[in-house]
Amino acid sequence: MNIQKDLPELIQAGIISEDTAERIQHYYEHRKISSSNRLMMIFGILGATLIGLGIILIIAHNWDELSRASKTFFSFLPLLLGQTLCAYVIVKKYKSIVWRESVSIFLFFAVGASISLLSQVYHISGNISSFLLTWLLLCAPIIYVMRSSVTSLLYLVGITYYAVETSYWSGSQIEGYLYWLLLLVALPHYYVLYRKKAESNFMTFHNWFLPLSVIICLGTFAYKAEELMFVAYFTLFSLLYLIGDTDFMKHQKVRNNAYQILASVGTVVLLLILSFNWFWKELISKKRFAEEWLLAPEFYISLVLIAFTTALLYRKWRKGSPIQMISIHYLCFLFVFLLGMYSTISIIFINAILFILGLVTINKGVKQNHLGLVNYGLFVITALIVCRFFDTSIAFVLKGILFVLVGTGFFLTNYWMLKRRRTNEK
Repeated sequence: MNIQKDLPELIQAGIISEDTAERIQHYYEHRKISSSNRLMMIFGILGATLIGLGIILIIAHNWDELSRASKTFFSFLPLLLGQTLCAYVIVKKYKSIVWRESVSIFLFFAVGASISLLSQVYHISGNISSFLLTWLLLCAPIIYVMRSSVTSLLYLVGITYYAVETSYWSGSQIEGYLYWLLLLVALPHYYVLYRKKAESNFMTFHNWFLPLSVIICLGTFAYKAEELMFVAYFTLFSLLYLIGDTDFMKHQKVRNNAYQILASVGTVVLLLILSFNWFWKELISKKRFAEEWLLAPEFYISLVLIAFTTALLYRKWRKGSPIQMISIHYLCFLFVFLLGMYSTISIIFINAILFILGLVTINKGVKQNHLGLVNYGLFVITALIVCRFFDTSIAFVLKGILFVLVGTGFFLTNYWMLKRRRTNEK
């Protein structure tokens, strides 16, 4: 059935008016154009990337046979070509998203290629972190001059790798902090997307890349009191969940609400890690004093995150909005963490929180008739049982019975949910 072909028949039958038919026709034409533009954009981005890589490979193949002057010329060639194309797009094709994004990607990689080639020609010393920092600082203006969302995404990937390289692999604490200043550069573009293109695919990708980058790089603050990073991460996940529960985000499809997905999965992973003895034994053995914490960057980042999260939670409570369990996990963990400095009884609380979280998720999935949520809740409980399988001296027969019961629970719950759906559809 093609509704556009059936429009004249529907008008003749008096089912719809001519005005309604025109609006339907306009809607389908607009959707066809949007779909076509999306495909053009994808192929344009891929084409620009492949052309850039192809030019680099051609130059690289003949590199050893070139003179220094020729090498210098070819080092600048990708950059000059990219800038020329950008100038053409700004003058002639600025309204075309396909042109802007394609050319911006080409220029982004051209900058990196030119820096590395010139460094090789003139034997300029340096390391990967200085190369990345120079590349990203030079490419940051492209985001705003060309209004390029793909460049913004590449920039987020680049600064995340820079933070990992400097803080985690090279151990340079001060350089790692530069990530947070670099992140501020990308935020205005994210805000513009939120205001003008909130439903676009670019916004969806930014909703994934941005929180994921922050989660990866929060560990750059780990220095003197690493145990406090668990407090910081629990608070960050509660903050992300609250952001994902805002009016704009909660109306998105579940798979597009990256803030809530990452917060939920991150919280479960942390709880599973802390459901073992090792962390709490180490925490008791350290018994740091308040003076030590006051000198630790982990303490201050935890304090800032707690302040932001509590303010957002209070604002939500004042509005009368329902508060989800994950939103207050950081408060529960703060109590458990302080208790764990003196007793390993905190392990019981962690296991209880995990079990309750699984039950709450299952209950939420049943109420919303969402099979994915139900299975996620069952997965949380199963993961908890698996952890206890390796952690306790329970008899193998009893462990086997527990696994059989959980497996049966999976089957019966899914069967009941599917049966309920079929009943509701009739």
